[in-house]
Amino acid sequence: MAISLHEPPSAPAARDWRADLRALLSWRRVLNRARAVLRSALVTFVVLTVTLWLMPGVTSTDIVDTLGLVLLVAGVGAVLRPLLLVGIVALGGWGAMLLGIVAQIVVIVIALEIDPANRISGLPSLVLTAILAIVFAAIVDWMLDSGSDDTFVRESKRLMRGVRRRQARLAGGPLLTLRRPRPGSDPGLLMIQFDGLSEPVLRWAVRAGNLPTLGHWLRSGSHTMRGWHTGLPSTTPASQAGILHGATRQVPAFRWFEKDTGKLMVTNRPRDAAVLEPRLSDGRGLLRDGGVSIGNAFSGDAAVSLLTVSHAALPGRSARGWAAFMASPYGFTRALVLGVGEVITELHQARLQRRRNLQPRVSRSGSFLALRPASMLLRDVNVSLIAEQMARGAPAVYCDLVDYDEVAHHAGPARPESMRQLESLDRMLGVLERLAPEAARRYHLVVLSDHGQSQGATFKQRYGETLDEVVERFSAPDPADAPSTPAEEEATKEPDFPEPPVAPLLVVSSGNLALLYLTRFPERLDRAAIERAYPRLINGLVAHPGVGLVIVRDHDGPVALGTSGSHRLRDGTVEGIDPLLPYGPRARHDLLRHQEAEHVGDLVLISSVDPVTEEVAAFEELVGSHGGLGGWQTDAVLVHPARWPITQTELDGPDTIHRQLVEWLAMLGLRTQTLAADEEQHELERHPLEESVAPRLSRTHDG
Repeated sequence: MAISLHEPPSAPAARDWRADLRALLSWRRVLNRARAVLRSALVTFVVLTVTLWLMPGVTSTDIVDTLGLVLLVAGVGAVLRPLLLVGIVALGGWGAMLLGIVAQIVVIVIALEIDPANRISGLPSLVLTAILAIVFAAIVDWMLDSGSDDTFVRESKRLMRGVRRRQARLAGGPLLTLRRPRPGSDPGLLMIQFDGLSEPVLRWAVRAGNLPTLGHWLRSGSHTMRGWHTGLPSTTPASQAGILHGATRQVPAFRWFEKDTGKLMVTNRPRDAAVLEPRLSDGRGLLRDGGVSIGNAFSGDAAVSLLTVSHAALPGRSARGWAAFMASPYGFTRALVLGVGEVITELHQARLQRRRNLQPRVSRSGSFLALRPASMLLRDVNVSLIAEQMARGAPAVYCDLVDYDEVAHHAGPARPESMRQLESLDRMLGVLERLAPEAARRYHLVVLSDHGQSQGATFKQRYGETLDEVVERFSAPDPADAPSTPAEEEATKEPDFPEPPVAPLLVVSSGNLALLYLTRFPERLDRAAIERAYPRLINGLVAHPGVGLVIVRDHDGPVALGTSGSHRLRDGTVEGIDPLLPYGPRARHDLLRHQEAEHVGDLVLISSVDPVTEEVAAFEELVGSHGGLGGWQTDAVLVHPARWPITQTELDGPDTIHRQLVEWLAMLGLRTQTLAADEEQHELERHPLEESVAPRLSRTHDG
């Protein structure tokens, strides 16, 4: 800062302090703080009154004593919570989760212990009282907010201001300032993935007015929505391998068998994802230039990876957003309490489906009862982590929100329960929009999905047996081929040549896609070799009403077999009735591209699809499924600023989305150029961005 010759050197500092004081004493800031303090005191008073009334042996419920206890809780919290937050930050990971709960209990226990009224005595009673008070506080806060996210936004803004002030101090700024940091001006990009959301479902929800945030962006013209085709396989790992790394062909399904290593790969297992990521990464991933991966399967070569499966770790000590969420009364503890309510809601909704005999449906008990509240908790954690990275000024953030996908698998992709989860995700976009003024950059938002979902009764529900059982039946030896010589006599004869053992079959399913492997053979087999090993297998599967397509390599390339015809994928030759007709005009291209994937099965099966309802028969027990072809599972969605150019001629496949996102990053100046990016730069030069079409987040954000 330049210093004028006509004023003393201390004047700028004095002006800064006066500005800080004016900011601190502004009527709006004072009013907001007073309102927050009054609300906190009221909630604490109500919670403590109810808790003490419920506790046996409490001799006094005097209002004055309770008001004194409210002050004690506030004082103890003001002293202990900053210290406990330091401990939570130091622990990181699981320690943060544990200490986050303990922190809330410790504050109330100490306040009750030093309460002059001495109404609760004994450590067990103190701890029980504290737990009850925390539960009631979470419920009362949720009721006061009417299910809104106001409290969550306030806590997130407080976190972001703290992060930015800390960064300012490290950069040589003042040690203490009362002024709020100014919004950043450099561009940044937030990419939010709605897992499992198809373009038709999103378009219908917007038209119905159920998504106010996205609906406002689209109706105001700040954003536009377009569909994109995922191809095969329509799964999260394959899509993210393409979107984040441009390497879809390394992932043939959600699960697959690798003959060269003898391992079954499951992409949501951290150890398998960690093995897979080096195959995907060439150092030029979507997030390579200082980006952040949150909640994804793979990192995209991000500088920071949080809750990313391939890194198999909870956020560490550097992620203050994780620690702040765990320590906050409105964070992990609140989510834990409300998660119990989510389980009760799930039990009620499942019972309604049974009473109404809603079809198709599947069981919604077991592990799903834990998955539903866990996905809600993960959503809030992810948004807290995004808020922290916005405050740190991360140039690009890619985050996967899984709420809708988890519920739609068990309830159905367009059922009321799933739509409520979609509405909650729309609220999270509203939260991010409200947090934008606190960010260190001027963030633009892209919303996309990785695939859709298709509904239908499962294969087992329709035909009374699983696909594994069908394969076992068709691969069993034919009784007519049994030797006529008694086994005892046969055993005394010298064999002419050693009989090779019969190769077992492994069926690996991903939605209505299944890969079949003859695991004893090290190479991928063609049709003739499979028929020599299992003469009845291919014809039996082709004739089964639940199997729509059987894809196998023939002497002149891969062929798709159906009940009444075949389709040679390389030249498009059709014999009989084309089996690809129910799967849409892109089916041949999708299947041919899938045949080029690594570790694809000796046989590839796609379930049948209803030509009227487009329902599929998942090989897993899921009413909403994805992985193969048929229905909306390949219809993903992309919502982006309306003035941003689409340079890809056709949004076909996750690799295409990767290239488009990279071009937008380069357009914003967030992508460094390398020799390998010459072709991308050439495309950008063909479509220059003019100043008059600067990208916007929304009219609300831009004012």
